Amino acid sequence: MGNANNKPQQNPSSNQAIEDEESSSEPFTCEICIEPVTLPNKKFINSNRCVHPFCTECMIKYIQVKLEDNLSAIKCPSLTCDHFLDPLSCHEKIGQQLFDKWCDVLCESAVLGMDRVYCPNRDCSALVVNECGGNLSKCVCPNCKKLFCFRCKVGWHAGYRCEESGELRDHNDIAFGVLSERKQWMRCPTCRHCVELVKGCAIVRCR
Repeated sequence: MGNANNKPQQNPSSNQAIEDEESSSEPFTCEICIEPVTLPNKKFINSNRCVHPFCTECMIKYIQVKLEDNLSAIKCPSLTCDHFLDPLSCHEKIGQQLFDKWCDVLCESAVLGMDRVYCPNRDCSALVVNECGGNLSKCVCPNCKKLFCFRCKVGWHAGYRCEESGELRDHNDIAFGVLSERKQWMRCPTCRHCVELVKGCAIVRCR
């Protein structure tokens, strides 16, 4: 009984890479500038998602225009293609500066879908995102470490409701608000006087 000679199995991904390398080395005509391209390193490859013939120079200009319009999800320029360009695979071709701009636009588009405010501190104005979700009110700016109200977008109005936060207050009002918040005093919804629960039930009647 003889030993059968088994043919070595080839990795499908390696075969695909070989085919892509061979196809990219062939001369082609760019569908954007309609110019013949003979150098293989001038062909733009979209991470094996699609193989439409575009030269790198035209694709760089195409990506620049899309990013100037703050478009993060950039589709293949072919009219019959629904694939999107992969930023990581385009990194080497488009250069570091354009790649960084693409990353910035991607981050901005991700933040736009989230609840966000800018720190009301004039010396800060950092972007603060509600990453946890829910109804957020008292917030600490991660940049300047100052308290502010996420709802009404002003400095933290300790002891006062959001609808009262727009009123001008002196230092005594602010200090009293901080004290009432620390002591957990509650305000009467009618006369707005502070009430401290010492004992008994939580039902209070306004005088």
